[in-house]
Order: sequence, then C-alpha cells, then structure tokens
Amino acid sequence: MITRRNFVRFTTLSAAGMLASRGTSGAESSTTKYIAAYDTESPRCLEACRKIVDVHKRFQMPATFFIVGKTLEANASEYRKLLEDPLFEIATHTYSHRMLRDNPFCGDAIPDEEKRIEIFKGKEIVERVFERPCLGLRPGCGFENGFRNAPRVLELIQEAGLKYVSSLLWGPDYSLPTLLTEPFTYTSDGYPNLWELPGHGWHENLLKNNNKMGPKRITLWPPAIPEAIPNDYITKPEEEFAINKIFLDRAITKKKPFVSLIWHPWSLDAFDPAMKMLELTFAYVHKTRLNPCTYADLYQSISN
Repeated sequence: MITRRNFVRFTTLSAAGMLASRGTSGAESSTTKYIAAYDTESPRCLEACRKIVDVHKRFQMPATFFIVGKTLEANASEYRKLLEDPLFEIATHTYSHRMLRDNPFCGDAIPDEEKRIEIFKGKEIVERVFERPCLGLRPGCGFENGFRNAPRVLELIQEAGLKYVSSLLWGPDYSLPTLLTEPFTYTSDGYPNLWELPGHGWHENLLKNNNKMGPKRITLWPPAIPEAIPNDYITKPEEEFAINKIFLDRAITKKKPFVSLIWHPWSLDAFDPAMKMLELTFAYVHKTRLNPCTYADLYQSISN
C-alpha cells in the first residue's frame, strides 16, 4: 500500500537527486531535460544494472528503470537494494513484456483480459517491492503512435492509476531512429490527464544487432536525421556515443523540452561491459549543461 508518507518521501528524494545531478560549475542549466532510462526485461539485466548504477552514482546522474514484473519478482531484494537510491525512479515495463497492441516486429496484441494483468500486476509489483508510487509504464517494444486510437488500453492504464506512459518508441511507419517527439496528452482519445513521454533515437539493441534480427527495413527514406543512420552495425562504444551526441545536440539546438534514449541493460553489458558509452554520454550531458532528471520529474513539471 502506498501511503501519503511514502509519496512525500519519494517526491522529496527525487527532487534532491535532481539538484545533486546539476554539477558544481554554477553555469546555468539548459532548458532541455535529459533522462537516462533502461528497459529492464531479462535475467541478464541484474548484473548489468550493477555496473550501470555504479556509473550513475559516480556522475550523480538520475535515471528511470522500467522493470518487467517477472524480472523484478525473480530478484526483488537484489533490485531493491540496488535501486532504492533517490537518484532512481522505478516504473513498470508491464508484467511479462507481452504486446498491448500490434507491433510488426514483436507480434500481435494479447486479449483485453490479459492486458489488464500486464498493466495492473506490473505496477503492483513495483509498488510492493520498492514501497513507493509507480507513476509510469513503458510497454514492451513500444509503438509507432504510442497508444493513440487504443481506447481499451488507455482505459486500463487510467484505471490502474498510472500518470504517464512512454510508449511512442518508433519513427513513422515503424522506422528508426525515433524522432525527438515532445510530450503530449491523450486528450483526443478522451484522457486529457494521461501523458505520453516518448523515447528518442535508436533501440540500441537493434543498432548493434544484439537481438540477432539481422538486416530489416527499419530506416525511413528519405531519412529525417540522416547523420544518425550508420552504414553498418556499430562495433565500438565511441560509435554509440557519437550517435547519442547527435540527439543530445539536436535537442539543445531545437530547445526541445527533453531527450531520452532507449537503452537495455543486458544489451549495454553485452556490447560494452566497461560501460564506457555511459561515461562518455554522462560527461557530455554535464558539459552541455543539460538538465538531468527522471521521467517522473518530467511528468511533475509538465503536468503542473
């Protein structure tokens, strides 16, 4: 059960984490927020998260961890010990990563009664393990238009008490990279208080072929951001950072409200066990005076 005391504690600590992350140079922060976020969805993620958390603490960098309920259940005490730091927000990545609507790469949507389990049980496990409110949901794989024109899913999300979703994770026609889409509400679908907070850039696991999907049509022609499309799969952390930098710079130049890349702990660890890419990215975030926060922090700022 989430008490008022727990809620106040969570929001207060989250704000403290934001302040700690802004550095000591005294320079004015960018108006653009930066969110590090992780789709934590498999047994391989736990060891990877230990390395990731170490980098976050060294850089005092907030993050949102979207965790699959089954993954969290399997190692509840370990994840709680690792992620209870006020730097981190914990949100749900559904209960078992099943599709809440059709996705051409990940499969067809499950029946409505099973969608309820994915949404409600995923949220309940996060709140039970961490004893704090779970404000957000990121569905498995994500969708081209988020949850637009998906009234039953939106109804379930609102009934569950979630405040935001991060479900728009693809560009037009399920292309990559995902564009720097700004937050919006589902007012046109009848849910004006439910926010969509999209992800941006590549699904980094596809950029490296870590899913072993092989070549697929996932880039748009003509491309919207041609400089962010490499000629082949990337092979070095420095190459991944160079692509990250494109999105960070564009977000700053275009004065976007936020930028958040799409990362998976297991895939980061398989590609770059030293987490050099994270170090390069976080150092650049501080250098450019981007404003680090969590998805919950972003929701609180725009919903008010």
